[in-house]
Amino acid sequence: AGYEAPRTPTEEVLAGIWAEVLGLDRVGVHDGFFELGGHSLAGMQVVSRARQAFATEVPLRALFEAPTVAELAERVEALRGAGVDAAPPIRRVERTGPMPVSFAQQRLWLVDRIEPGSAAYNLAGALRLRGTLDVAALERSLEALVARHETLRTVFAEQDGAPVQVIHPPAPVPLPVLDLRDAPDAMAEAERLAAEEALRPFDLARGPLLRCTLLRLADEDHVLCFTMHHVVSDGWSRRVLTREVSALYAAFRRGEEPYLPELPVQYADFAAWQRAWLSGETLEARIGYWRAKLADSPPLLELPVDRPRTLVQGERAERHAFTLAPALSQGLHALSRRERTTPFMTLLAAWQALLGRWAGQDDVVVGTPIAGRTLHETEGVIGFFVNMLALRADLSGDPTWTELLGRVRETALGAYTHQELPFERLVEELAVERGLTYTPLFQVTFDLESAGAGEALSLGTLAVEPFETGAAVAKFDLELSFSEGDALRGALLYREALFEAGTIARMAGHLEAVLEALATDPGRRLSELSLLRGAERTQVLESWNATAQDFPRDLCLHDLFAGRVRRSPDAPALLFEGRALSYAELNAQANRLAHLLRRRGVGPETRVAISVHKGPEMALALLGVLKAGGAYVPVDPAYPAERFSYVLADSGAALLLTQSPLSERFADRGVPLLALDTLQDELAAESSEAPRSGVAPENLAYVIYTSGSTGQPKGVAVPHRAVVNLALDMAARLQLRPTDRLLNFASLSFDVSVEEIFTAWSSGAALVLSSAELFAPGVLRELVEHEGITSFELPSAYWAEWVRELRASGRGVPGSVRFVRVG
Repeated sequence: AGYEAPRTPTEEVLAGIWAEVLGLDRVGVHDGFFELGGHSLAGMQVVSRARQAFATEVPLRALFEAPTVAELAERVEALRGAGVDAAPPIRRVERTGPMPVSFAQQRLWLVDRIEPGSAAYNLAGALRLRGTLDVAALERSLEALVARHETLRTVFAEQDGAPVQVIHPPAPVPLPVLDLRDAPDAMAEAERLAAEEALRPFDLARGPLLRCTLLRLADEDHVLCFTMHHVVSDGWSRRVLTREVSALYAAFRRGEEPYLPELPVQYADFAAWQRAWLSGETLEARIGYWRAKLADSPPLLELPVDRPRTLVQGERAERHAFTLAPALSQGLHALSRRERTTPFMTLLAAWQALLGRWAGQDDVVVGTPIAGRTLHETEGVIGFFVNMLALRADLSGDPTWTELLGRVRETALGAYTHQELPFERLVEELAVERGLTYTPLFQVTFDLESAGAGEALSLGTLAVEPFETGAAVAKFDLELSFSEGDALRGALLYREALFEAGTIARMAGHLEAVLEALATDPGRRLSELSLLRGAERTQVLESWNATAQDFPRDLCLHDLFAGRVRRSPDAPALLFEGRALSYAELNAQANRLAHLLRRRGVGPETRVAISVHKGPEMALALLGVLKAGGAYVPVDPAYPAERFSYVLADSGAALLLTQSPLSERFADRGVPLLALDTLQDELAAESSEAPRSGVAPENLAYVIYTSGSTGQPKGVAVPHRAVVNLALDMAARLQLRPTDRLLNFASLSFDVSVEEIFTAWSSGAALVLSSAELFAPGVLRELVEHEGITSFELPSAYWAEWVRELRASGRGVPGSVRFVRVG
């Protein structure tokens, strides 16, 4: 942001240090300016000279704010010592034919080949011009600009399978003028045309790669649209363009021949120099640093997205703008001074901490653009110099904010010192893991534009102001940028194919929370940060948790079933392969089994194992155990013998209900067996009235065992009251009616079956069972259609397969279905 020398007794000492750093005989200080070799330079000019000396972008604020002159000198020497050999100067190359492309240009040429017609790398802008515009002077200014900068008259040809630069001679630059004075809504039409122009693709082989269009709203009201392809330009280049067009227009407007100092080199010279310099040992030295820094870095930042990644993400982007409170902005600058970081580093630390929290990762890589103009010859050249640095944050160990700032500062300093390696070569040399749905190394970026970094276009007496086109394209998933001023202004550019506006707005709010915590209490640890504030905190902690509602707390599961028996005894409770059992019939059979079980010692808290195939006997066993007061323990007949034995022993089952074909398998398990299909005579002698079991809502209803994938399976014991609450709530959510038919898809040993079975019976609906293998193609649809099933629940993986099956067959979801729950 620049620096004005302090008026202290140490001024001359500081000036002496700068003289040595910059390689000058003398540096004086006068009225806030450095006197360098007879030239009075403001802070930014000193920074520019310092960059030349260091051959790197050093965060100079850290040098200026060192507490002592001695520490300043040490820091200067440390930074110089940490660098690599300075780059040689750029020399002009003879133009004898096509010129080589830079590494960055080669990447964009390849991108254009893969995605022809993409506007992702268009650099567009528009300006509102009020006043008397000299169109001829503007045209001459653009023509002089293009004649001055070879890259603006360059196209890209293919030679031996690789791109080369073909530089055309100077020629007139077309400036089409579209007259909108008679349009019904000139402003709306101008906005449409400006957005359309910004997104119009370029042809890299034919050019031109700079387009300008003038929209005439009124006699003294115009919009100037200009678009360049990134392959020949960058953000710095836009400032060069505005500065030089301003000077050229002013001269032509006065009827004078403009004068601009001759450019020492052109971009083609830089490309040839880069190719020659970054090779051999020079290249390996720089790659070695980045190879160590990025070893085993995560290929993808796993941010929660609103829409799934696809092979074609699209380039459409939206922008969310926000402004930090002035007090917070000042607090962050004060923190930066105390911690000897630049505002860039401070904001980057907060951004990486937030990304780590959202992604659940403690290893976060963020990209940042850097000007790439480390040599003074390139400062006034229009071209694609910008480079991307991969800044990796280590969030492990739950550091304090102060500790994180220190880590980020050292990472940034090292990255700036080794910035010359083009991002394209870095990706190539590291052989990083590639994905078709995300960019390599990083998918999120950060940038900070210092106060006064931009340059306004001045066209004589015209009033010039930015004209928003509303057009935005995405190169990455998320791009955060800040600009400095009285307050920090932020913008989040996000890929519309992945994120919704509400998600990004919430992320911006969370970022403000992070920055507030960082500024007010940097000694706290990252884990102590709460992202929730204001309305969002109220919503998450209060509104979403205000779910309490009354339910019959004095009922057990079998009481819900009995209530439906009283209301609709003849309605079907169970459908199984052409057989139907009404609520009254199933209730009577279950009561008889309950009496038999009571005489076998079953009562409250008694666990009874059930291992039967799907069918009426499964439903009978379930209800019979509950009515007797016991808790059922489902054991899938397909379980291995070891798991079966473990569940029986661990649950303390007092009895096992099974079927005679399975009895031999379960013999000698130490648990008494009852084969349901052999009890007809005994059950016929029992009462069909419900027994008095003494069971209460707090008693166990069932015990279901976990998969055991993380160790020994664990039995989860659930009381009646919890399942009554679940069943009634789910029935209300699904708006179930007695005419509905619900499929029992899950195994009895999977707790989803509890929801399926008792939700159906608590609402008076019919439960549909099937012995068929429902995972087989076509079986589920046939069952749904045949039984008129209205609701069912599927595992998400099976749902995806079923959808593909339905699409392939050209038949949609059966018409009877009202609800499908996917879990």
